[in-house]
Amino acid sequence: MESSTSPPLFVIDDLHVAVDPEGSGAAIEILKGVDLTVGAGEVHALMGPNGSGKSTLANALLGNPDYQVTSGRLLFKGDDITHWDTDVRAKAGIFLAFQYPQEIPGVPVRSFLQQALGARRGIADLSALETRLAIMEWMQRLDMDPSFADRYLNEGFSGGEKKRNEILQLAMLEPDLAILDETDSGLDIDALQVVAKGVQEVRRDRPHLGVVVITHYQRILDLLRPDVVHILVDGRIVESGGPELAERLEEEGYEPWQR
Repeated sequence: MESSTSPPLFVIDDLHVAVDPEGSGAAIEILKGVDLTVGAGEVHALMGPNGSGKSTLANALLGNPDYQVTSGRLLFKGDDITHWDTDVRAKAGIFLAFQYPQEIPGVPVRSFLQQALGARRGIADLSALETRLAIMEWMQRLDMDPSFADRYLNEGFSGGEKKRNEILQLAMLEPDLAILDETDSGLDIDALQVVAKGVQEVRRDRPHLGVVVITHYQRILDLLRPDVVHILVDGRIVESGGPELAERLEEEGYEPWQR
């Protein structure tokens, strides 16, 4: 647990974000004052209908330059990271699992992880053997085929394999905060269980890991059991509560919050 004097792990403070999809110079405000605080070891779920601003928030947390923070702040371990570049955020310990992971032909998973882990640790010549041993250990824990490490990153991967590869990256890079952007998108129930169990395995190894799960569906929350559920509608968090809030959403939909 955090001490009473230490800052929260991650704070989104009155965040306003605008997007200019046409490049016309007339940006449209999508996020209209989002507030969210994540403590070490906590799991937060962010749910909302299509067009509510979930993807905009994920891109803003990533540091995507196409998403302009017009006011508000992002604080990580007490530091203002609002204008930090994406790679600086990653090196500091923030991990984002993409909804649609990119394919990188010609780059084996093991090589990618060696470079990423070296950057995270600030070691330019991280041992290939050390990396491979760590990959093999985590693959065993995540019930992955060892040959996976020699395949090109996401090339020809099924949806489930891409998401499982994201969890392997999460395990290897040892972040302090993980943002899971619709990690459950397109997964059947078996693949979903594999991904959720993988997240829980990483959390057992890193109990202080903070997690923000952005999702449409309750089913992954049944497996991850978040501490707090937030409902995002029209660019604002309109209600926060415990897991029972997700159960209410399953029964009633978003209509009660869209009036």
